[in-house]
Amino acid sequence: MAHVDVEMPKMGESITEGTVIAWHKQPGDRVEQDEILLEIGTDKVDTEVPSPEGGLLTETLVAEGDTVEVGTIIARVETEPEATEAATSDQPPAADAATEATADAPEPSAADADDTHTATTEPDTPAPSDTDPGSEEVEVVMPKMGESITEGTVIAWYKDLGDRVRVDETLLEIGTDKVDTEVPSPAEGILAEKRVDEGETVEVGTVIAVLAAEAEDGAAAPQTAPDAAEPTSAEEPQRSSAPPAGDGALPPDSSKTASDESIQRRGSDGRFYSPLVRSIAQEEGLRMSELESIDGSGRDGRVTKADVMAYLETREDAPADADPSAPERPSSPRTAPEEAPSRPDYSVAEGPSKDALRQQYGDRIEVQPMDRMRKMTAEHMVRSKATSAHVTSFAEADVTGLVRLREHQKDAFMEREGVKLTYTPFFVKAAVEALREHPILNASVEGDKIVLKKDHHVGVAVAIGTKGLLAPVIRNAGDYNVTGLARKAAHMAERARNKELQPDELQGGTFTVTNIGSLGSLMGTPIINQPQVGILATGAIQKRPVVVEEEDLGDAIAVRHMMYLSLSYDHRIIDGAMGASYLQHVVAELEAFSGDEDLF
Repeated sequence: MAHVDVEMPKMGESITEGTVIAWHKQPGDRVEQDEILLEIGTDKVDTEVPSPEGGLLTETLVAEGDTVEVGTIIARVETEPEATEAATSDQPPAADAATEATADAPEPSAADADDTHTATTEPDTPAPSDTDPGSEEVEVVMPKMGESITEGTVIAWYKDLGDRVRVDETLLEIGTDKVDTEVPSPAEGILAEKRVDEGETVEVGTVIAVLAAEAEDGAAAPQTAPDAAEPTSAEEPQRSSAPPAGDGALPPDSSKTASDESIQRRGSDGRFYSPLVRSIAQEEGLRMSELESIDGSGRDGRVTKADVMAYLETREDAPADADPSAPERPSSPRTAPEEAPSRPDYSVAEGPSKDALRQQYGDRIEVQPMDRMRKMTAEHMVRSKATSAHVTSFAEADVTGLVRLREHQKDAFMEREGVKLTYTPFFVKAAVEALREHPILNASVEGDKIVLKKDHHVGVAVAIGTKGLLAPVIRNAGDYNVTGLARKAAHMAERARNKELQPDELQGGTFTVTNIGSLGSLMGTPIINQPQVGILATGAIQKRPVVVEEEDLGDAIAVRHMMYLSLSYDHRIIDGAMGASYLQHVVAELEAFSGDEDLF
């Protein structure tokens, strides 16, 4: 037999410690590989820790409520190779091996007698299912889509219970506050269980579905999930009553003053409050008595993040005399922030009902709800207009040389690179060259500070049909030639339209270019993509008669390819002269493109 150490996992670069919220298994319990051992919490997120190996949980080294550093050994699991070998044979020693393994474990208390009995008799039942191909299960978890993303919302399920799915076939669509994306199946099998409903938001790492391997007769697989759930529901009532009676229910820290103003790890009712819940309570000015009054929806009645957020919504709307402790509130230093929110709310409010709208406008209307992308765009645009003092300047460029260059190169470029040569990479290159000379447009405003960015991360706007607009970011755009920019832009546009973008690919931009001319617009006044301070819009290229200067003939009228450029910029830090200077530099870069230059 071998011992396997279970360590406090690392859950991000800035996370150095974690708190044990609750043990789901006790010493002497048998655990399967990837079965949940315990739940831990940080000041950012709460999550569950699976067992690295199958075997017996021999000891837990950290008590519930204790906080330890990342990498600390918190439990030990003893693997059972002999018991496993015996279980696969037809001989009865399998039960003996399980009995010996249980005898080696710490002696259980009287309260755990039923759990111990379950552990010793358990090998007799799973033995036949070990050879059943329908007993294998694969858990599908909410994926992590960036360092700053901690939760996701299930937008739509593409498969129903009992459906057969292939590897990499789309199971569902999820959304975050940055991007919507599709989740492929990690394995082939049958969708046996959906644990998260459409519209529900859960944390990264949460199991959202279970796939069962297809049984030989094709009918046994969907029954796997209900069978597997029965032992859990049977054990839960026993374990829910154990913490108050056992040593897991630690008394409040005697070094702290028993006051409503201090948020403690355990309340007077013995419930544990995770670091995430405590940090939200402190930020929102909740008293300990308020936290204890919340009905918890978590395991053993524990208060979750969702419980706190729901309470905060009702708390803001409730009258002051609804709380018995209301007389104390005027003396609290946090009264003023509660009455006046510190940050404006730019979220899209729920509108009137369809019936109310028909009464207002008549029956000849069609009412369509906003989808997630449109709501996110609406909130972002309104916030940007409220944050930045928008000014837009315009210029005109003669891009005849650029048009001839593209026409001359596009066929060979497509054959060589496998992507179309559009005008977008030329626009991005011109924008970056102008940013080198005008660094104030590659900046952000933080309070009364101006942050100048040395790297040029350019967002390129991509229209997603009629649903909305995304701006994936080309990082270090100044390091690429036209070929590199063309391939980057084409790849990102394809990923955006196929809902394959990750949230990190939409963040960190320092400037944005939007080619409104590709949709036929001559010019526009784009809204700044916060926290940037500038966005360049390129209009449609059109042939027009213009006055040109000829060396021998002087002024002459010629047909040229012309386009308008518009620059929206943050007037808080960029004046009109600087905006006009940047635009003229972009014009000069565009007009300098010709068929003689080696840009590829």
